Amino acid sequence: MLASGDRIHHHIHNYNHVQPKHHNPSQFEKPNPIVNSTSFSRNNKSRESVAEEALFRVASHAKRKVTWPRKIAFMFMTTTPLPFAPLWESYFNQTPKNLFNIYIHADPTFSYDPPFSGVFSNRLIPSKPTARFSPTLASAARRLLARALIHDRFNYMFVLLSSSCIPLHSFNFTYHTLVNSRKSFIEILDNEVGAYDRWAARGPNAMLPEVKLEDFRIGSQFWALTRKHARLVINDRKLWPKFNVSCVRWDTCYPEENYFPTLLSMWDPKGCVHATLTHVDWTGRHDGHPRTYQASEVCPELIQTLRRDRPRYGNGNGENDGKRRRRDPFLFARKFEGDALQPLMSIADGVIFRD
Repeated sequence: MLASGDRIHHHIHNYNHVQPKHHNPSQFEKPNPIVNSTSFSRNNKSRESVAEEALFRVASHAKRKVTWPRKIAFMFMTTTPLPFAPLWESYFNQTPKNLFNIYIHADPTFSYDPPFSGVFSNRLIPSKPTARFSPTLASAARRLLARALIHDRFNYMFVLLSSSCIPLHSFNFTYHTLVNSRKSFIEILDNEVGAYDRWAARGPNAMLPEVKLEDFRIGSQFWALTRKHARLVINDRKLWPKFNVSCVRWDTCYPEENYFPTLLSMWDPKGCVHATLTHVDWTGRHDGHPRTYQASEVCPELIQTLRRDRPRYGNGNGENDGKRRRRDPFLFARKFEGDALQPLMSIADGVIFRD
């Protein structure tokens, strides 16, 4: 009989060898039961830690290179039923199912009624509680990457999205933009206001010696990573322990906006386009939340305005190997209020999905 830790590893090991063409969505592991995160016993935490380590150990051995057809892994992080599920359903129904996969990390301390359905059925990965001002959001993103790497060897680009995100283009436009890129799209900003306070949020010297202040970066928590960089994140044992600790200053604690840009900036800056392809409006905002678009604001002109906007490039003017300025398109946008669904659906075919 296998010991507890061995059983976990054996289970994940077998899961890793499920071939995509034979994969049954119902085989996705069930989420952990809803629990209060403060009620875990020390033994439960230990068992979860063993399971997590086994998961990442298996993911670290995922296939390096991807052959065609390349797929996009759409990874949703949420604490609510997906309010724009019908819009995404229309988006994904435009294309053959062998060009994408969907993964959902849903905080188990929240209820999800109605449950995930349609293209989102059985796409839930084993999830853990998440909270702002803590490492849990970054940890959830790492968990999504690990599951997506293990699940399908054809996953080439890994896109992180929130429940308030919407697509700005058709699936076909998004697919060709991403799968034809050799680089990840991740905002990597240097010398930002407040960088020291974020770096020192765990203590004045807590990040040393692994992460010096001059190496610390800031960026959007929403990105699109190549398989190479997804594996880099999963294999990281040097920087993650520095970010995966509680902060002593919660108001400057945003690991999800610091860990990924810092890691990729330190290890492969030339392999990244230093910009996010998820549009967000921070104009005049000082409360840590971007502008939220209301139902009354949704119209064709809004979508066109968001499309015309240009990403901010952390390495200057978005130069492409010094040859020309980049002008990458925004593919997604946030934040949209849930009641914006109906006006969005009314312009989906005629505007959003028409490129």
